[in-house]
Amino acid sequence: MTDLAQLELDLINAIGSAESVAGLEDIRVAALGKSGSISGLLKGMGALSPDERRERGPVINGLRDRVSSALSARKAELEAAELDARLLAERVDLTLPSRPRRKGGVHPTMQVMDEMVAVFADMGFSVAEGPDIEDDFHNFTALNFPPKHPAREMHDTFFLKPDPETGERKVLRTHTSPVQVRTMMSQKPPIRIIAPGRTFRKDSDATHTPMFHQIEGLVIDRDIHMGHLKTTLETFIARFFELDDVHARFRPHHFPFTEPSAEMDIRCDRSGGKLTLNEGEDWLEILGCGMVHPNVLRNCGIDPDEYQGFAFGMGVDRLAMLKYGVPDLRPMFEADTRWLAHYGFSAFAAPNPASGLS
Repeated sequence: MTDLAQLELDLINAIGSAESVAGLEDIRVAALGKSGSISGLLKGMGALSPDERRERGPVINGLRDRVSSALSARKAELEAAELDARLLAERVDLTLPSRPRRKGGVHPTMQVMDEMVAVFADMGFSVAEGPDIEDDFHNFTALNFPPKHPAREMHDTFFLKPDPETGERKVLRTHTSPVQVRTMMSQKPPIRIIAPGRTFRKDSDATHTPMFHQIEGLVIDRDIHMGHLKTTLETFIARFFELDDVHARFRPHHFPFTEPSAEMDIRCDRSGGKLTLNEGEDWLEILGCGMVHPNVLRNCGIDPDEYQGFAFGMGVDRLAMLKYGVPDLRPMFEADTRWLAHYGFSAFAAPNPASGLS
């Protein structure tokens, strides 16, 4: 057996015995690489005479071609075997149930409303509810709104068509204060309630929408004063925003249903295009409040000489914006599931003042 025949036999046997693509590559380099055995034979052709090159050239080239073909065939076999092994190891069991996917989330407004209710419930408040469609007495008159007050005008309020029999025009409630009126008319003091729910006004911009959510609070008892109001609201804000303390101020204001009335501001920092609460030298108005007007108590059948109390109201959606960094109020009502996936909350994350709200 000539040296070329023996070389071919050895290479073919080595190729057939290769157990991996990496091992096969080592054989290829040893035979056909820059310093390989067959490459060395091809390089030595230059030292031969023309007659010897004509005789040995086809033999060596044939050897190279057969070895290359054997390498390609064995590589295909090894790659197919590796693929079969991967498919066997990584196969999908189609009988298993699919992985659970979250099908929805709690809207930030509902999450924040639950958080607020949890805080006030921990402070002894109960939840009261009322209808979204109200009459003039509960929405305006009982709350000491004068006949020509702007809130009674068409440009501020959604009025329904007149009743064909009585001519009365009902209204989509502009606040949840009618719930306070109904509570005062149906139960005797002491009263301590919050009234969460939807309200409706003709506003629409980055911080106002025609339909929004409010929580209002009412406390009626003997010897209630502004100190009780301030402590209640400061305690709520601290717990809701999970702060150690609150830097707040109460500015004189006017509401028809409270006297004296005030707006509560908390300190904030607006530098750098970012709003940070309870820091800095600026102020942010957060809610309205005041002592219940004696006329409101009289309209609801409560003697203002014997009882007094305080009331407050705040926007749930705007507090959600502040707490969770929502820049615009309008997308909260646009039914975009991508927005909800970003800002939404797990249905299992029930707010609890003991374990944490957010």
